[in-house]
Formats: sequence, C-alpha cells, structure tokens
Amino acid sequence: RGCVTRAELITMARHNMAHTKAGTIDQEPEVLRVPGHHYYDPERWQRELERVFKRMPLMLGLSTEFAAPGDFKSMDVVGVPLFIVRHADGDLRAYINSCSHRGAQVVTEPRGNSKRFSCPYHAWTYDHDGDLVAIYREGDFGSIDKSCKGLTALPVAERANLVWVTLDPMSTLDIDTFLCGYDELLANFGFGSWQVFDTRTIDGPNWKIAYDGYMDLYHLSTLHKATIGTNMSSQALYYAWGPHQRVVSPDPSLLEYESKPESEWSTAHMMASVWTIFPHVSIAGFGGGGRSAMISQLFPGETPLESRTVQNYVMQELPATDEAKEQAVEQFKLLEYVVREEDYATGLRQQRALMSRPNAEVIFGRNEGGGHRFHGFVERLLQTEDADLPSLFTK
Repeated sequence: RGCVTRAELITMARHNMAHTKAGTIDQEPEVLRVPGHHYYDPERWQRELERVFKRMPLMLGLSTEFAAPGDFKSMDVVGVPLFIVRHADGDLRAYINSCSHRGAQVVTEPRGNSKRFSCPYHAWTYDHDGDLVAIYREGDFGSIDKSCKGLTALPVAERANLVWVTLDPMSTLDIDTFLCGYDELLANFGFGSWQVFDTRTIDGPNWKIAYDGYMDLYHLSTLHKATIGTNMSSQALYYAWGPHQRVVSPDPSLLEYESKPESEWSTAHMMASVWTIFPHVSIAGFGGGGRSAMISQLFPGETPLESRTVQNYVMQELPATDEAKEQAVEQFKLLEYVVREEDYATGLRQQRALMSRPNAEVIFGRNEGGGHRFHGFVERLLQTEDADLPSLFTK
C-alpha cells in the first residue's frame, strides 16, 4: 500500500496545485443550515453520546504509549471508565475498568506497568487477559466460578501506530470498515517512532462547536490574526475517506514540484495539513527543525455545553538540547493559548448567543465543505441502527 498511498498524496498535491494556480477552491452546491438547538438540546446530546461516541471506534492513544508488555493507560471516556494494556503476546487489550466483585475501578493510576491488576477495594486480581486469577481470602468468601467473572473486554485495534477502542463491548463494526483506508494515509506520519513530549487538558464548549473549528480554515486570518493566523490562508480544500477528513489550504510552495519528477516530491511536505479522525480527533502537523504534531482528542463533557480536549504534543525526536526543549515548550504554550483563549473562548460565547436566539441557525458556506460532511454524517448516524452501520462507511 505504500506506493498506493504515495500516489494518493501526489493526486491530492496536483489537485492543490491546480487550485493554487487558478486561485480557486472546491465549493459545495449550496450552503448548509444546522438548527442552533443541535448544539445544546439535552435529548439530542444524549443520543449523540449513545449513537456516536459509544458506537464508533475512538482514537485513545499512540502505540508508543504501550511500548513494553504490561504498559497500561486508564481513562474515563464519556462516562465509561476503561484501561488499555499491552499483552505479552504483543497485542493490546482493553477492558471496562470495573471489578466483577462490587464494581469498583480496578486500575486507579493513569498509566504505568503491571503484570497483574488488583482491585484496591477487596484485592480481587486480574491478569492481562482480563481473567480473574485470585480472590482475596477465597476460603472465607465462598466458592464461585472465577472463569465467569473476568473483566469486560472492549474491541481494540492498532492502525498507523494509533490505538482505537470501541466503548460498546458487543460492537461488530470492523475497524477497517470504519477507517475506509484513511489509516494508510496516516501511516505516512510514521508515529511508531514518535514520542509524547507533553499532554494537557482544556475545557471547552459543546463538542460539535469545538469540532467545527478543527475543520475550519475560514476563521484563521481573523480570529487568529494576532497569533498563528499571520499570513495564513482562509481558503480550504477538503478530502474525505468516509467520515474522516483532511483539510489544507491551496499551497503555493507545492508548485516547486512542477519541474521535478514525482519520485523527488517530499512525502512530509505533501502530508502538511490538518487530518481529522471522526468523531473526535484532529492531527495538525508542524515542520521546522524537528517534526512535531498536535494530536487533539475531543470528548463531550458532563453536559451538552461542555467538552474537554486532551492535547498531545508529539515529536519525531525529543529535544536533545535545553534550547530545543524550550522552543518546544513555547510552541506548545502558544498552541494551548490559541485553542483555549481564542477558539474555545469564542465557542463558549457562541453557544450562549445561540441559546438566546429563537430559531437560530448555524450556517456553513459553500466554502466550508468539512462542516457539511461532518454534520451530515452525524445526522445519518443518529438515524442508523447497529446492523446497518457498515453501509455508512464508504470511501
């Protein structure tokens, strides 16, 4: 597939170059109007949790976070406590983080390495297969069939050195069907050798308001004019693989390849853009002296008006000098500021304003194709039963 995905990148680059020379972009046939209450209605929001976040594979980490057998990571995802662990066989396992005795959370540390997991409440102990292998003072407790009291497993998969988990233990939605080949493009990042430099969490507005911004270049030169928006284009080209999308501006720097054979075109250069993974991840790559990327994981919060975003600043090579480390720290601070104080602060004000206007609409222009596809797919998901899910994922 390597040559196939490179050919796909070259096709996109040529499409970009043609628009760059013509001064044009692709446009949708007409504008899209989304009812304002879709961003705050409690019943709709609950339906989104059940039919989107609890049915779709969610990207919950990088493979490098589970480098050795026993490496684990625990988290709470839309109210579901879970943990992921690297098994001795090399594969990952994921489980609902709930003891089969009284339901207490078994893993209380956010990450670490362990051969077994012992519940802190009554010391019932589980191995990496999720099997119950020991009951504290079993003679006093009484005889039960331990083979029937293991942890509840969740579907888990690795693609492109990223980790996906589905919150529904009974899900039959195949990861490759869901990804529509998109992971083969993401593999060009080479995340298998990248490291997490730093991580932080930012509170934000309704998850769809936040997600709208990740696919929106239209606002860059206005909202971010004093920070990252200097000399940035507000025009966008969108490419879709099922619900997953790449957004990039027409890029004059690609025109240098017109006089070069395709074998000399830089894969890293052609990968530059924002890659979104439905329903909640944005990957924004950065060049410069050392390749780095911001992988943002967006999750709904406790109410329709809240969300939280885990920002993972990852680097191809960790800084080797104090100066390089300081530069990385400053870049991460800037990106945090831009999201917290510009994007999300605007989004929080936006949702309050929408709630105050009777029959308010959110309008996506013909130039905002990413929003058209995102909201259209969410709407179809809400109306699709489990058995029919695979039919939604076509390239």
